[in-house]
Amino acid sequence: MSVQTTKINNRRYLGNKYKLLPFITKVVTENCGNFTSFTDIFAGTGAVASAYTNKQLTTNDILFSNYISNTAWFSPEDFDWDKLVCFINNYNSLSSIKENYMTKNFSDTYFSHDICSKIGFIREDIEEKKISKVINNREYAILLTSLLYAMDRIANTCGHYDAWRRNVDLSEQVIEMRMLDAEKNLNPQNQCFNTDSNKLAENIKSDVVYLDPPYNSRQYCDAYHLVENVARWQKPEVFGVAKKMDRTALKSKYCTQSAPKAFDDLISKLDAKYILVSYNNMENKGNDRSNARISDEEILSSLKKRGKVQVFSENYKAFTTGKSDRNDNQERLFLCKCQ
Repeated sequence: MSVQTTKINNRRYLGNKYKLLPFITKVVTENCGNFTSFTDIFAGTGAVASAYTNKQLTTNDILFSNYISNTAWFSPEDFDWDKLVCFINNYNSLSSIKENYMTKNFSDTYFSHDICSKIGFIREDIEEKKISKVINNREYAILLTSLLYAMDRIANTCGHYDAWRRNVDLSEQVIEMRMLDAEKNLNPQNQCFNTDSNKLAENIKSDVVYLDPPYNSRQYCDAYHLVENVARWQKPEVFGVAKKMDRTALKSKYCTQSAPKAFDDLISKLDAKYILVSYNNMENKGNDRSNARISDEEILSSLKKRGKVQVFSENYKAFTTGKSDRNDNQERLFLCKCQ
């Protein structure tokens, strides 16, 4: 059986660090010596963690959809490649299905009515396979992540779900799931979490802890509400033109004025040899929503309480809505060698 495969970076995601991996890994290699464990507390879709699959790996993200993706890519649990390929081929051969949660709420917005019917059917079937124990936890995560990636490839958006594009012909949309190019025989101590970052910090120990918190006021649960909705599959009521569900419990304090206090608390709790923080230089360069919530002085103050700090920088063209002056945008790495 054959099927197309997909890699971890084949997903559109704000703040994704995949293109910065050479910069990040160079800093780690040259400054952190030999280490055996790596933790990514704001893992997102897992781009940075993917560079350290030869280590004991811990990932975390507040969004369940990202937790599912990280489980698919990094869980040490085994999976049956041929079985999953068979399921994916069956899903890809589906014709139009009956009405379901997706058709009732999202037809002709981000996806056509036909595509919504297929997404709804496939998502329900994946859940049933898990409940009936036809698939294990990692196989469940792989199938669900394959569906989320397939949705992302064709979604009628500009890369996020804050809005859908009007006057677009969706009749030619075709959804195709692909098998994840996921590794087997990963470290048996790997762990994936879906919890509050500051609470998790109290209960983990790692040689290197990487932090990539949200930079500004734009909440990820707002940008990826539909992906999160499909991942959770609790079928909530949705509201407004963008068809968003209630996201109150998913809001990050790192997107608010309390971000500096939360960051300082997080740094104080970490049990690590090295703490590596990604943050840009947008403190006062964009419009208010784009401005960084934590200043350089606040980052340095928190890290210096734990040890010696070095700062590395690289020019980087980030996603922009066109409202911010980003001609000199830099991505920085603050590296603390803990004492």
